Amino acid sequence: MKKGVRIAVALVAVLLVAGGVWVWATSGTESTDDAQVDAHVTPVAARVGGAVVSVPVADNQEVEAGTVLVQVDTRDFQIALDRARAELADAEAAAVAAQANVPITSTTAAGGVSSARGGVAQAEGAIVEAEQGVDAAKARLTTAQARLREAEANAAKAARDVERLKALLAKDEIAQQQYDATVAAADASRAAAESSRSQVQEAETGIRVAESRVAQARAGAEQATSQLRSAQTAPEQMTATRARAAAAEARVKQLQADVQRAELDLEYATVKAPLKGIVSRKSVEPGQVIQPGQPLMTVIPLDRVWITANFKETQLAEMRPGQRVAVEVDAYSGREFAGKVESIAAATGARFSLLPPENATGNFVKVVQRVPVKIVLDEGQDPERLLRAGMSVTPTVYTK
Repeated sequence: MKKGVRIAVALVAVLLVAGGVWVWATSGTESTDDAQVDAHVTPVAARVGGAVVSVPVADNQEVEAGTVLVQVDTRDFQIALDRARAELADAEAAAVAAQANVPITSTTAAGGVSSARGGVAQAEGAIVEAEQGVDAAKARLTTAQARLREAEANAAKAARDVERLKALLAKDEIAQQQYDATVAAADASRAAAESSRSQVQEAETGIRVAESRVAQARAGAEQATSQLRSAQTAPEQMTATRARAAAAEARVKQLQADVQRAELDLEYATVKAPLKGIVSRKSVEPGQVIQPGQPLMTVIPLDRVWITANFKETQLAEMRPGQRVAVEVDAYSGREFAGKVESIAAATGARFSLLPPENATGNFVKVVQRVPVKIVLDEGQDPERLLRAGMSVTPTVYTK
């Protein structure tokens, strides 16, 4: 009997010691099995559409940053780039010509104003000269008309003298010589009258010519004045020329942007890995026609994984960033990885769900909430990159 009591006492003592050790060992830790490995899942999408020429990667293949993942047919993009460059070259030539027209227009406009003013002055002088010619022609006409009247009067007198002497000659009262002299004087008077009449006609013709010259001079003056008004629009012409030059420059900039856009489209036809990682969920094959924005695959960098542990809110009282963590991975028979708490989420997991709970409506049942805690592994803990996103783990946080 004494031996059985001793055994029972020994067992109780062992249990008490074991319980004390367990309580001591677990009193400064918090653990949860609601945890998994997380990683950045980088989707790769098409930025341009077209026919896929090649897909030189396979699912679960490790790629470096810049590795070609998908090659789209580039011929259409090359044609668009060549066209954009040709249009840009044409626009640049037009801009150079428009800029060259600015000083040419300025010089031409200034010279045109000076020339037009000289033309107006010359035309006004021609008008004055032509009007003076009209006055001189009128004076000659007046003189010729006076001479014509005098010559006609002398001719009429000489004709009457001939008629009187003719009758006297018939009576032999005068000498034949006297009569002949009178007839000769009458002929001379008629000739003088005819000459004066011709001079009058010439004077009248001169007046018409002079008046025509006045009309021509006035027409020339009007034309010179019109040219002066046109030349005086030089500021407006310069404004228009500068505006055309500015429009040409704007056109050049627009086409430069088109060339850059075409260059980007040609570059985007080659889809490259944005970072180093593992190719997953590949959904594109050669010969397929893709559209801009279409998902093609994902790249997951395994050198930057972390643990997301969803601890109960009652476990967070002593948990702080920087505390040591031991992480057991189910896939590798409980192999432990060392890490530390990096941060604690600002809200519970339920708050981030698609339909957050509305505790203010209906019947309320208190449920212990879970808060995501981010745990990062220490350097060199996973050199083989064994951890995969979504793996189940059990982290233990040493809070003391």
